Amino acid sequence: MAQILLTTTVGSFPKPASLLEARRKHARKQLSAEELLTLERRATEDWIRRQEEIGLDILVDGEMYRGDMVANRYYPKPAVVRPVGRRAPITVEWWSYAQRLTPRPVKGMLTGPYTIAEWSFNEHYPTRRELVLELARAIHDEAVDLERAGARYIQIDEPAIHTRPDEDFDLAVEAMDIVTKGLSAYTISHICYGDVPRIYPAMLRLAVDQLDLALKNEDFALLDTFKSPRFTKDIGLGVLDAHSHRAETPDEVADGIRRTLKVIPLPQVFVTPDCGLKTRTTDETVAKLTAMVEGTRRVREELSR
Repeated sequence: MAQILLTTTVGSFPKPASLLEARRKHARKQLSAEELLTLERRATEDWIRRQEEIGLDILVDGEMYRGDMVANRYYPKPAVVRPVGRRAPITVEWWSYAQRLTPRPVKGMLTGPYTIAEWSFNEHYPTRRELVLELARAIHDEAVDLERAGARYIQIDEPAIHTRPDEDFDLAVEAMDIVTKGLSAYTISHICYGDVPRIYPAMLRLAVDQLDLALKNEDFALLDTFKSPRFTKDIGLGVLDAHSHRAETPDEVADGIRRTLKVIPLPQVFVTPDCGLKTRTTDETVAKLTAMVEGTRRVREELSR
């Protein structure tokens, strides 16, 4: 029988202090790109090992190579000044590195076209719609490259999808159709926090296998929303509050899963944190994920009796 209640995470983990300092030195041209890459790879391997030790089923690379907007007072908002596209794959090298470190599946991670457009200035395309759809075509090409490299799970994050639900949610749906068209990999879209009831049930039209959502932060209130109409996608069930320093207990996790199974059928449920954990400390992250895996194990055992 296929394993039930697979556990995974949303994507980001906290960076070690040594890597944060290395990034600062690199920005001041006091550390070479090669030296920084070595430290990023070392931190990635450390998080792969931690995930294996904790017992997660589907791993992530932890995004040790990405900067953190939350660590800065401001960030430079990108501007689109000419046609968007790729010269070469952007994420495949890091995904391949992480996957070579473990026999467990590692998710490919992409940011969705709607969010990139929403968080950028459009200084080239006549309309926002043209920008979103052109971004979708480029991201589709990246997703195809990830699949060809061997990625079995591909996550397309759309945290900005709540921004204009009454104005152009159809555009977000159209863009995701382009991104995932023809893919055989299992696809996920993470939609963090925001006014989910305002986009439900429209979000069920997104062309992905799973919607990954934050439920713990509001004590699983979204379950009432999902009772009618019925939630038809798989769900990435957020059972850890990514905004809290406190580690949940296995009992809390198990209780959240049990409550969910009264609303969403067992085969549709994956277990995750509410959002990325990069703002937590390493110890907090390990404690939270350990509780998540243990709480999930308890429910699996209950269901197998």
